[in-house]
Amino acid sequence: MKKALKITSITLLILIALLVAIPFAFQGKIKDMVKQIINQNLNAQVEFSDVSLSFIRSFPQAHINVNDLVITNFEPFKDETFATVKDIAFTMSIKELFKSANEDPIVINAINIDEALLTLKTDKLGNNNYDITKADTNNASAEGDSSSFSFDIEDYNIKNSAINYLDEGSNIIFHITEFNHEGHGTFSAENSELITKSEANVSFFMDSTSYLSSNPVKLDAIIGLDLKNSKYTFKENKGFINDLPIEFKGYVQQLENGQEIDISFENPESDFKNFLAVIPKTYSKNLENVQTTGDFKLKGQIKGLNSEETIPNLDISITSNNASFKYPNLPKRVENIIINTEIKNTTGYVDDTYIDIKALNFKIDDDVFKSSALLKNITKNMLVNANIDGTLNLANLTKAYPIELENALTGILKAKLNTAFDMNAIETNAYQRIKNNGSASISDFVFSSEDIVNPIHISRADMTFNPGTVSLNNFKAKTGDTDLNATGTINNLLGFLLSDNNLKGNFNVSSNLFKVSDFMTEDQSSKANKTTDKSESLKIPAFLDCTINADAKTVVYDNLNLKNVTGKLIIKDQQATLQNMKSNIFDGALSISGDVSTKGETPDFNLSLSADGFDISESFKNLELLKSLAPIAKLLDGKLNTTLNFSGKLDQEFSPDLNTISGNALAELLATRINAKEGELFSKLEGALGFIDFDKLDLKDLKTQLAFANGKVSVKPFDLKYKDIAITVSGSHGFDKTLNYNAVFNVPAKYLGSDINRLIGKINSEETNKITIPVTANIGGSFNSPTVKTDLTSGVSTLTKQLIEIEKQKLLNQGKDKVKDLIGDVIGGNKQKTDSVKQKQNDAIKDVLGDIVGGNKTKDSTTTSTTKDAVKNVLGGLLGNKKKVKDTVK
Repeated sequence: MKKALKITSITLLILIALLVAIPFAFQGKIKDMVKQIINQNLNAQVEFSDVSLSFIRSFPQAHINVNDLVITNFEPFKDETFATVKDIAFTMSIKELFKSANEDPIVINAINIDEALLTLKTDKLGNNNYDITKADTNNASAEGDSSSFSFDIEDYNIKNSAINYLDEGSNIIFHITEFNHEGHGTFSAENSELITKSEANVSFFMDSTSYLSSNPVKLDAIIGLDLKNSKYTFKENKGFINDLPIEFKGYVQQLENGQEIDISFENPESDFKNFLAVIPKTYSKNLENVQTTGDFKLKGQIKGLNSEETIPNLDISITSNNASFKYPNLPKRVENIIINTEIKNTTGYVDDTYIDIKALNFKIDDDVFKSSALLKNITKNMLVNANIDGTLNLANLTKAYPIELENALTGILKAKLNTAFDMNAIETNAYQRIKNNGSASISDFVFSSEDIVNPIHISRADMTFNPGTVSLNNFKAKTGDTDLNATGTINNLLGFLLSDNNLKGNFNVSSNLFKVSDFMTEDQSSKANKTTDKSESLKIPAFLDCTINADAKTVVYDNLNLKNVTGKLIIKDQQATLQNMKSNIFDGALSISGDVSTKGETPDFNLSLSADGFDISESFKNLELLKSLAPIAKLLDGKLNTTLNFSGKLDQEFSPDLNTISGNALAELLATRINAKEGELFSKLEGALGFIDFDKLDLKDLKTQLAFANGKVSVKPFDLKYKDIAITVSGSHGFDKTLNYNAVFNVPAKYLGSDINRLIGKINSEETNKITIPVTANIGGSFNSPTVKTDLTSGVSTLTKQLIEIEKQKLLNQGKDKVKDLIGDVIGGNKQKTDSVKQKQNDAIKDVLGDIVGGNKTKDSTTTSTTKDAVKNVLGGLLGNKKKVKDTVK
């Protein structure tokens, strides 16, 4: 007995060892067999990482595993992935492994597929990526069997898989996810039964419209198999769409030119709760305690040939009469629900399919809403003819149905209108094909969006629908502190509501108070990355494409209050273009044209500004740009005319970034005087030039030109006059208030002290009254802490020596001619010096302006050196002493 047990044990161990070891000997044959099946049956590129064989896993049958299978298409879908399978397993008799290619077909008994992704695609030319099976070029046997393998399946299953279908011609997308399917039956018999269980989530889109969105679908079915006639009959089955039960009956038969289909279906129950069950659970929520009355019936028949040219006839109806529902946790009931909808095709041509919504009515409280619609040509350019008649309190929607909205809805909508259009007309704004008739109004409506910073409260809006357009008869709204009244024409209201089109129109808008900041929104990209509020970037709403004729009593922009604003504003592609905008500000008139764009990462602007009769002090105190262009101007009293042309970037507050702006300006001062006592700069100038009282300096009719770029303002030379003293001023300053100016004073000798006057008196010649010397004042530092240096001391010293020489010659009896010549030399020399200084000033200014216009082009070393020397001479002695002239003369 012990010996027999020992022999048995040894035999079992040997058998187990053989079952483990033998598959390795067949590894090469298995790979060859898989490749043989692929090459003989598929016209595609197939790859897999490994093929394994086991005699133990499905003993006494062989178990073959193919891992990481990838099937890639050839032309016309070259290099597109048709299918991927993580694992596919075949079970077959061990004897099938020993068949050669010339023997009978290989019989496969079971198939298991795990994590498959199948992508089915039909392009616009009608090519199918799933046409990858090779045509049978061999002569069929008498029995008609010519395949290289056959099925004798008892079990199969597909786990955790997905199928995607895309028809580019019909613009249909079909997704099946979380697909699990299993079947049990016998495929070898001519007549048998297949018992199946299936579940998946289904999504269906047509022309970008979602009809199903991850709706769970289940089907348990017994299918009769007539393999000889390729006919499959539904016997006992029950399916679910969401929680709606559906029973099927009928058959599908495979023909040479397609499939013959004759299937009817209906929901076995008629409770209205079945209608709510069709709606995705994301929206319908828990239906367990929902109170319903009335009935709901879904019934349909699909009958006819499904081929490349035709589809089966459709006759599907959805009906409900006098139904109602109420969710337990919501205060409102929806009642008097009437649904009468048909989906039909009577010709077999897909383009003839239509949806007729004869009635879709309901009532909430005392508000009755009725609608109907006819949808034709639904697979291509869908034609819509819809009617709406009723009243709807928008706030009641969330009180009667558990929908979650990003922004709460409020307002009363009243409408009685008909609209007829095709979807292509909506998408392309072909207004002549959009036929609207009727009217609509809304009151107490609040609109919120990420595209606007403040909710818009529409107290009243009345619209008349005309063919192609919508007339806005009355519109009263408020957002932030801004009030709006508008009339106008909307060109594509349906395109804005039903598609991604912009809101287009022409409007006349009036306002008592209009704040620009109320209509700006944060840039979402910067908002996501922001660390402080300062990183926010204002944006012009991207959905606006309109022209606005504006008339506002007060417009607030930054710290400016503009009065009586009129003009045209064109908004498109996140850009606002201003045309002939006029306003009153700073006791003068302002005119603006140009554009502001927020399309880029940083907003930018390009504007022309004209000011007429501005109060200089007020405008330069409150307008940051003017304050930076001429900081000294706030010490001036009087009026200003100016034109500005400038461009640059805007900061986060939608104000000009002064370091980025460039442009030019022409300014004219009218009846202006200087408040010299209020500025340190003038105090220092008076200290250095005691012969001038800057309070009495007349700036009337002064004109000057400015150019600015790279944070710097350059002033072209301009001339002033104080009594009989001619003054020429030029230079530049930075937006950081640094100063770099010089002023040349052509000072008559009589102002230069008692010593000079005594010498002139001794000479006693009329020519001496013409003697002047140029005094250059170099102004540096900053506007808050200026520095002033002049060459007055050296000039007086030189003149004194010259006058002494003239007096000496007179005493030596050189004669009047000699004295006259000496005086002429002094006058001519001073004139030549003045002209030389002016020329150097002009050269320096031209050099600065050349940098602005020419983009700081590189100059040759000789030119650069000359310019530097000129500027150095002009601005020499910038930080000299501060002694007063009268002290120096003494």
